[in-house]
Amino acid sequence: MSEVETRNPHSQLQGQLARVSELLRRQHLVEDLAHRQQGDHHDLVEGLVHRQHLAELQREIDGLHPADIAYILEALPPQERLEVWNLVKADRDGEILLEVSDAVRESLLADMDKPELIAAAEQLDAEEIADLAEDLPDDVLAELLHRLNAEERGQVQTAMAWEDDQVGAIMDFDMVTIREDVTLETVLRYLRRLKELPDHTDKLFVVNQDTVLTGVLPIRWLLVNDPAKLVSAVMAADANTFHPEDDVVDTAQAFERYDLVTAPVVDTLGHLIGRLTIDAMVDVIREESDAEVRERFGLREDEDIFASVWKSLRNRWAWLAINLVTAFVASRVIGLFEGSIQKLVALAALMPIVAGIGGNSGNQTITMIVRALALDQISATSAKRLLRKELGVALVNGLIWGGVIGLVAWLLYRNVALGFVMTAAMTLNLLLAALMGVLIPMTLLRFGRDPAMGSSVMITALTDSGGFFIFLGLATLFLV
Repeated sequence: MSEVETRNPHSQLQGQLARVSELLRRQHLVEDLAHRQQGDHHDLVEGLVHRQHLAELQREIDGLHPADIAYILEALPPQERLEVWNLVKADRDGEILLEVSDAVRESLLADMDKPELIAAAEQLDAEEIADLAEDLPDDVLAELLHRLNAEERGQVQTAMAWEDDQVGAIMDFDMVTIREDVTLETVLRYLRRLKELPDHTDKLFVVNQDTVLTGVLPIRWLLVNDPAKLVSAVMAADANTFHPEDDVVDTAQAFERYDLVTAPVVDTLGHLIGRLTIDAMVDVIREESDAEVRERFGLREDEDIFASVWKSLRNRWAWLAINLVTAFVASRVIGLFEGSIQKLVALAALMPIVAGIGGNSGNQTITMIVRALALDQISATSAKRLLRKELGVALVNGLIWGGVIGLVAWLLYRNVALGFVMTAAMTLNLLLAALMGVLIPMTLLRFGRDPAMGSSVMITALTDSGGFFIFLGLATLFLV
């Protein structure tokens, strides 16, 4: 991707999407009108109009950044998506395939034949080919590897050898290395002979004759120091380094913590084998955030918004089934107090308030806990203190807002006891929400599961059932 290409702000991107959609709409409209007309020149007129609209649409697409085209493809229904995709120039296919979501990429790859797939992948760097490899058919991947030279083939196979959540799978092999026993003037002359520097090059990697990393030389230090100095006298020997087996999420947090742009990747013996770049780390953070949101609400995988009914159903059914069970439990809790509700109808109007506020409070607690766990901010000793703190917050909130809603209940129904029951139920349910908000993600983590997995579904189910039971139980005990 060229450094001169710039991504558009979101408002401009929305305008481009609107223009592409309008061009597609006009094309379909003209085609429909042309089909309805009869005459000797019908085919000629239809062909001219069709080519005119395609040319206009082609110009619009050619002027877009690959990431912007990816955004537009994701926002279009399947048929229109393929129409736009077929207008993309072949030498840009690979970049766009890397930018789109996994679900949309699958639909685009299904529309491409073997020569198109190979041509698209051949435009990519080794680490990018490795990223795309798992979505390519086996015969296409084998043919692609056969066409690469020995060095590129080795780099692709190295990247493919690591799991998706390991640094080795996303490291970049395009980097500049120098020796520590040369002068800065020599380094400058070497850089001038290069056609261009790799993207995001903010430092050069210093290695010895055995390719063992000995330090890094930031570009800014190279420019401001005396050219007669040796690299060893200027370089930083204590650089942040990573290993291919490191977790990518932990590494992304390190990039954020230390404001890194690039960092070297070394093996167990210290040999330099690749580098990490900030754009890859941003992708990791975004994907982790998207995955966390999906997990919280019970979605199993990334879903194309225009996916078929069957695919969407398959993605969502598991947690909906669990939700149905918990909803049935909540209904049975209400059924236990059916007699109380019949005697005091106000209970039916007030009990959703207790359950709803509890669910909201529990989700707030879970969001904070999941974030803290992701950042490794919670230890075994701090967990107990955190639980006490959350219970304290819930108690104060319960007394304040429970008191408010209790006052409202007294004013509406002229029943002082009902007001006190409302306050007590609200307080107890908020305490339950705080307790579950801490225990659910901690328990999931203890059993090796994602702390965010279905947490929103579970906390809502528990606070609904618990809220109904607490409120109706207190009402039955003190009012009915």
